[in-house]
Amino acid sequence: MTTSKFQVGTAYSGRFIGDYDSVFTVQILQRTAKTVTIIGPKGMAKHRISLDHEGGETIFPFGRYSMAPVCRAARPVAA
Repeated sequence: MTTSKFQVGTAYSGRFIGDYDSVFTVQILQRTAKTVTIIGPKGMAKHRISLDHEGGETIFPFGRYSMAPVCRAARPVAA
């Protein structure tokens, strides 16, 4: 099993659970071992990195709530 990590300068996308056609993109500006700074739909923000069930990194750019969209490091946006 390989774990995926967020890379500075890379863009990642996510979808909303309630509307699959709504796609958003965030770009990683900075990272530390536990946080990433992104620029996304809500502007620039710092988010704590979480791990998914496979050990890959994830962030919740709109906050944590029951149907919150997730950005996964395993799914970068194709250039």
